[in-house]
Amino acid sequence: MAGGTQTPRERYRQQVREEVKEKAWQQIAGSGASALSLNAIAKQMGMSGPALYRYFANRDELITELIRDAYRSLADAFGAAGGGGADRPGPAALARVLRRWALEDPHRYFLVYGTPVPGYHAPQDITEIAAEMMAVLLGACTAAAPEPACGGEPRAFEEHLAGHRAWAVGRPDAPPAVLRLALAFWTRLHGALSLELAGHFTGMGLDPALLYEAEVCALTDPPGSRTEPRKD
Repeated sequence: MAGGTQTPRERYRQQVREEVKEKAWQQIAGSGASALSLNAIAKQMGMSGPALYRYFANRDELITELIRDAYRSLADAFGAAGGGGADRPGPAALARVLRRWALEDPHRYFLVYGTPVPGYHAPQDITEIAAEMMAVLLGACTAAAPEPACGGEPRAFEEHLAGHRAWAVGRPDAPPAVLRLALAFWTRLHGALSLELAGHFTGMGLDPALLYEAEVCALTDPPGSRTEPRKD
């Protein structure tokens, strides 16, 4: 509404929606997103199922709202990494922000980047938000100006990416080397994070933070890119 004001009814509706989302996160933490139930949430809140459906039409609408909130939170964290100035954070800075964000709430992370919820079909705007997050990474990788691969399998993959760039929303003309770096960040860092958050490093006696940092360094300063000292 004009001036940012809300009527008492609108404020109440917003409060109920926020409480529903809070209960949903608790349910996800206990049983996973696939077990999310509006009827169970309604019972917790002392409401009937039909009454709750006035605030969320169905389970998919609730999941979509949770995903929107998660992406908005991550986008805000990425934005803060740039200090609010004109300079964009580089890939390494984004990688560290991503890990901090994921560790703050693993269930939120898995809802966005984990196994898809059975039967859930994301609306177009959620797909677009996901593409925007990739565009942020592509922008950071473009600024990093990665060198083209020198040969072998990386070079073959770059040639493949030259003709398969539909996913690079907002960066349709990005060089294949940039696309390769962005995908390397995407796959390797999410792989390390998913294993850490799922507890697969428990009992191995290693520090997941150091492993993650080693992956970040390997991506931003690969051994092949270093100049060896001259031997006179």
